[in-house]
Amino acid sequence: MARGMPTIAGMILATSALAGSALATGTPAVTDTTERRMQRGSEVLRSLNKGATQPNLERMRAEFPFLAQATEGYALGDVWSRDGLDPRIRQIAAVAVFAAMGEFAFMKIHAQYALNIGVAEEELKEAIYLVTVPAGFPRAITASQALSEIFAQQRAATAQEFRGTKP
Repeated sequence: MARGMPTIAGMILATSALAGSALATGTPAVTDTTERRMQRGSEVLRSLNKGATQPNLERMRAEFPFLAQATEGYALGDVWSRDGLDPRIRQIAAVAVFAAMGEFAFMKIHAQYALNIGVAEEELKEAIYLVTVPAGFPRAITASQALSEIFAQQRAATAQEFRGTKP
């Protein structure tokens, strides 16, 4: 066998060690079933969305089932469910990243999730201020306008709840 070529036994040991390491660090194991990943993704989404489903994901489920499954299973079930970041920090980071990328629709969704789980408006504003450094003022300004819409909707919903009417 050529020097440096992995052996089958070596690959099995490496894979085994990786899976064991993944379990020890809270990373979903490679052997997780699709069903379990989807369940984890659904739990994450409901925890962020006040127990409700996500309308965009439900539309995707009807029109683009593979994309919906990948979003729920991988993005939410594997990545968003990791233990490495507190959910509040994860949402603040998501808002900043989507703002810097110019993905304002996604930024608004994650800003709402952030507010739902107790992130303060001021914390989200600070994330947008940071966006000026890597992405520039135009992106940060557009993000601030989108975030202002979310804040206004949140305040209106809170006022309606306070008055006892549905938003």
